[in-house]
Amino acid sequence: MRPRPARNLFVITGGPGAGKTTLLTAMKNEGLAVAPEAGRAIIRTQRAIGGHAGHDRDQALYTELMLAWEIRSFEEAQENGRICLFDRGIPDLVGYCRLTGRTVPPHIRKAVELFRYNETVFILPPWPDIYIQDAERSQSLEEAERTYEAMRKAYAESGYRLVHLPRASVKERRDLLLAAIRAQ
Repeated sequence: MRPRPARNLFVITGGPGAGKTTLLTAMKNEGLAVAPEAGRAIIRTQRAIGGHAGHDRDQALYTELMLAWEIRSFEEAQENGRICLFDRGIPDLVGYCRLTGRTVPPHIRKAVELFRYNETVFILPPWPDIYIQDAERSQSLEEAERTYEAMRKAYAESGYRLVHLPRASVKERRDLLLAAIRAQ
């Protein structure tokens, strides 16, 4: 039997550069709580301290740091009780392991099973027109597209219902997301 999902915790996922962070900023401006993406913060911190974790460095360590971050974010948001939107979630780590050619460790599968978000997960498709690389996003557009597919599969296999948010203005996406959350 699966643990009961936290109905107030919603995940926004997809490949890099699809507009997730911009959408989440708009949602935060609407007064909703937002849990930031683990990956970017870890990359910045690891670079600042000369650490080894990163997508282009020690991927296993990077995965473990992201897992710890996501579990902590989940627990804090669950204690709060408010609606919270996550810039990625624990099942993203399943997709990430597969994307990087690594076996998904049993403890990550267990975390996916134990820390359950709302059954509805919002996924943003790759969007070449807005895709850019930056200091933390070194992936090519092709890799961003593979990441999207890996996340789609990881969430579907984990028992989540995916809602695709279309390529649209931030306002249109925000309105669609707010309506979907209110309908829960």
